[in-house]
Amino acid sequence: MACKRVRNSLFGAKHLVRSRQNNWMNGRLAYYHSRGEESPEAEEEILPSEWYEMAFLKMKKWSQLLKELDLIGGRLVNINDHSRVFDDKLERKMHAFKSIARLIIGLPSMKETIKNDLMASFADTQCTELEYFCKRHERDALTVSSLTKVSDILSISAQQRKVVRHTICPQVTQHQIWTGALFEILNGLKSEIEILIHQQPSKELKLAQQIVVGCLKFLESAMSYDPETSSWMRLTPTKGANSPYSPKWEDALEMSIDLVNCLSDEMELASHVSKLEVMKEGLYQIRDVLIDKNIGYKESRHQENLVQKKLTKTLGHSSRCLFTLLLYYLYGTVKDVEIEVRGGLHAVGGGRKFCLYMGKILTLDKEMVVWNGMRQLDRALRLFKFVWETAAMRGDLELQGHLWCVGAQSRPLQYRGNTYFLHGINL
Repeated sequence: MACKRVRNSLFGAKHLVRSRQNNWMNGRLAYYHSRGEESPEAEEEILPSEWYEMAFLKMKKWSQLLKELDLIGGRLVNINDHSRVFDDKLERKMHAFKSIARLIIGLPSMKETIKNDLMASFADTQCTELEYFCKRHERDALTVSSLTKVSDILSISAQQRKVVRHTICPQVTQHQIWTGALFEILNGLKSEIEILIHQQPSKELKLAQQIVVGCLKFLESAMSYDPETSSWMRLTPTKGANSPYSPKWEDALEMSIDLVNCLSDEMELASHVSKLEVMKEGLYQIRDVLIDKNIGYKESRHQENLVQKKLTKTLGHSSRCLFTLLLYYLYGTVKDVEIEVRGGLHAVGGGRKFCLYMGKILTLDKEMVVWNGMRQLDRALRLFKFVWETAAMRGDLELQGHLWCVGAQSRPLQYRGNTYFLHGINL
């Protein structure tokens, strides 16, 4: 009887320790994931070795479960077809997986691994003597949603930021770029609303579906002329003539406001709704511009040019609307650039050369997963390179990508002329 009580007490103690460890781990991950941007001088947090051992075991267990998934736009997607995966449990595991990896990357042994991998690939001793991802803020995630964030990391001056804005504005505010970006947002919103309505219909979703379909039809009338139709030959109506009502961009603005209000509580659609909210800035600036093709070819072209002129004049450097148009101009997508391990910028050779390094965390060392990771990281790095060159910064900017994967064989990779390093995560 006494032995039975001892066994029960031991079982209870182990269960209590395990419960406390799990709560502790979840608490540290929640803290790490939600703490936001901190001062670069913030002190490193030292955790017991047992924590890392337990966390690493979880990573190994989850890597197979999450092998064909990734986080894009803050949401879980299938990397095979980039379709959205609606699974809260898996999404939480993926966030935890990435957060654990960021903590393990900060271990002295992992820092040494990065240094050895660089020394094996670079003959330039100046590059290998630099410290990569050693500061805690360099291992944080970063969502780039404006040119200001890019300029801050690249240390672009206020005068150079004006140069960037004046250079890119006429390019990214072209009528076809503006309408294309709006169409991308609305079409993505329509697709996911249809999925949610099928799962759990509601009055708000049904109303939103009607509004978004109306917005898309309205937007179609603003698209470029079809040269095979005779509409381009129509002359401008005589002033004072009784003509039907000509719609304006103000109508699209009102529908967008209604759509945002209707979907304000739909967390599953938050990324799409936030983008539509961003585009309202541009819609407000061009609300008086006509959108009707029936007003005649020359007048319609004049109205399209007004869209470009008004947006170019009013969208500032820090505008998220301007940044969204830039993303669509460069990549044909409106998704913000997400950097899982933000890295930093090193000056090499007395400032004649600079190295921009950033990273991504992978689930498995499989070809498809690795190439998908490199493509996403390349999109972020090329954006910074584009802004650097547009600002006419002094010195050459070298791009360097780093990928981490549990148990991977460390090796250098080449993608679009840039060097990427795959590092194995091990304890």
